[in-house]
Amino acid sequence: MVRKFALLLTGVLAALLVAGCPPPPATQNPSPPPGPGLSGTLVLGHFASLTGNTAMFGESTDKGVKLAAEEISSGNLKVTVHTLDDASQQQQVPLIVNRLISQYSVHALVGEVASSRSIAAAPIADSRQVPMVSPSSTNPDVTVDPRTGKTRPYVFRVCFTDPFQGAVIARFVREHLKLSRAALLVDAKNAYSVGLGKGFRDHFTRPTLTNVGPQYFNDCYFSNHFSPEETRPGVREFVEAYRRKYGEAPNGLAALGYDAVKILADAARRAGSFDRKALRDALENTRGYPGVTGQISIDEQHNAVKSAVIVRVDTSSGATSFPLVTTIAP
Repeated sequence: MVRKFALLLTGVLAALLVAGCPPPPATQNPSPPPGPGLSGTLVLGHFASLTGNTAMFGESTDKGVKLAAEEISSGNLKVTVHTLDDASQQQQVPLIVNRLISQYSVHALVGEVASSRSIAAAPIADSRQVPMVSPSSTNPDVTVDPRTGKTRPYVFRVCFTDPFQGAVIARFVREHLKLSRAALLVDAKNAYSVGLGKGFRDHFTRPTLTNVGPQYFNDCYFSNHFSPEETRPGVREFVEAYRRKYGEAPNGLAALGYDAVKILADAARRAGSFDRKALRDALENTRGYPGVTGQISIDEQHNAVKSAVIVRVDTSSGATSFPLVTTIAP
């Protein structure tokens, strides 16, 4: 019998099921230790899709952002977050980002979920020299200017990129499932889906394309940023704290929003300052930060280097669940 593997690369599915990561290679040097006793208030501006067609993504992210700020603020360092709604509209982003910088005098920006909206904000962050950390925008152009090929100096992300995710899926199919044939289910009108498909093709030697129907969705697999089933230190505590606050389990978007704020606070402590240039420099030197979505190191293109998780779509009981299968390191 021929075993079949359906690779689900629709943008909506991947975004809906986003979830997180384990540690990168142990050879990486850790970040410098935090500065002693930094106090005061770190002011962050979160631009997010709280309404519109990606509202559920923005809302989940904002919940993670607020939980992280609340936890950090229990110590000497306080975090204030100003969240403004971009209504899931790219054209709203420049106005909102400039407002966060000018009106709220933020030390750093958090956002956005969608790559297109993060790309709209990136030139503003650079020109106004305000550090920006995207929780979940995976397009390479978020942190690298496609016109020049240069890394955007003030823009970072705590998620991995489309090319890495495509490569992870290809490795999983070949090395874990031991398959040489795969079906690609790609939304040709969605840039995210197309990018993942390309990443898979580039790393899978002999893909065979075929049409797949709903009956193939059981026992399918997808890569993700986070799984609440992970046993790494800090994951269980995060899941329990999120459940206490919101009465539900966190998804990957919430976990990535949480890590975005935590890594900014870590950068402030290591810099010993809220100065924007000092924060930028500390972010750039992040190595081995123990996030709930994995151990995060920032590379030369300001991408997060960390592992991905593979989860399985299980509909056998009539309800849909997503058990953790494995983790794949960079």
